[in-house]
Amino acid sequence: MTADLPDAGGPLARLNAQLARMRATQDRWADLPDAPLDSLADLARLPVLRKSDLVAMQAAQPPFGGLTGGQVSGLRRLFVSPGPIFDPEGRGRDWWGSAAALSAAGVRAGDVILNTFSYHLTPAAFIFEAGAEALGCPVIPAGPGNTADQLVAIRQYRPRVYVGVPDFLKIILDKADEGGMDRSCLQVGVVTGAALPESLRAELSARGVAVSQCYGTADLGIVAFEDGGPGMVLNDGAIVEIVRPGTGDPVPDGEVGEILVTRLDADYPLLRFATGDMSAIIPGATGARRIKGWMGRADQAAKVKGMFVRPEQIAAIGRAVPGCHRLRLEITRAGEQDRMHLLAEHPDSHAAAPLADKLAEITRLKGSVEVVAPGSLPNDGRVIADLR
Repeated sequence: MTADLPDAGGPLARLNAQLARMRATQDRWADLPDAPLDSLADLARLPVLRKSDLVAMQAAQPPFGGLTGGQVSGLRRLFVSPGPIFDPEGRGRDWWGSAAALSAAGVRAGDVILNTFSYHLTPAAFIFEAGAEALGCPVIPAGPGNTADQLVAIRQYRPRVYVGVPDFLKIILDKADEGGMDRSCLQVGVVTGAALPESLRAELSARGVAVSQCYGTADLGIVAFEDGGPGMVLNDGAIVEIVRPGTGDPVPDGEVGEILVTRLDADYPLLRFATGDMSAIIPGATGARRIKGWMGRADQAAKVKGMFVRPEQIAAIGRAVPGCHRLRLEITRAGEQDRMHLLAEHPDSHAAAPLADKLAEITRLKGSVEVVAPGSLPNDGRVIADLR
């Protein structure tokens, strides 16, 4: 998942090497501090890069917004994802970092892999193709759908490994069983891109397929994956922060927030990239840092009386009133009118009045405020709860 960055000194040394290179080659980062960061925690001083920023940057400076470390001619593949967002693939071995996820799931050299992710314009299939190549595994480039053709390939090539979304694995098994086909070759599933309920995992396991999840995006590759320990272990080459949604402010380990990822890569470095997904760092985990896995989306913007209310506005309210902990804005509807009710963790009940003033000032909408005891709001990362 890295290229041309020093391995010695660990993630901090590699990060500082990347920042120096970004300052020298990318106009967007010319104002980064000249001094090296003293710790990974210092990342919080740097700006967040959101998908909306990426879309605007790429439109203004095609094709990649000036973020690539070299010329397009030096890249392996060029993708078009919804947005549109334009993603490159570099030429380095296992550039997307999927080999570790495949290996942790039990994939070994020589295993035949049925890759059911799309090979059309988007990176997903190639993310796993690169890892398979690094491990020495032949791949059936099946793509999604066409179940009858999938069964023909399974019958002929006897793949041991399925790669794709979990629901499609169940469809393949169902169709094979309906036709009385021997599909016992399929023993390992590596899934991502959709939720994996424990009930589905248990069903697939009972049918002979041990399933492991990983988490990644088209921009970053594989960020974390299951390895038999709690949650998911963070991949090498990805520095992960969990922040309060709509901000760049880190939350304590164990608290749910938005995933930011700094990608340590010379071809396409991304600094504090906001994924829009929610998770939490597992506190006290031994060895490598771990996250709880995918826990929903961070985009909680809601329209109230014709105006958008966003998580970053709620965060600004909390910063404006000292002593605030978690805040949650509940939006309901009564008497054919939208209503806002702000729940605020604060040790002083008298904080309700200044909070109400800031709510009106920042959102330009009036709402009620209720002060609750610190620690009483759910640890689920929700800043805006639309209950209409």
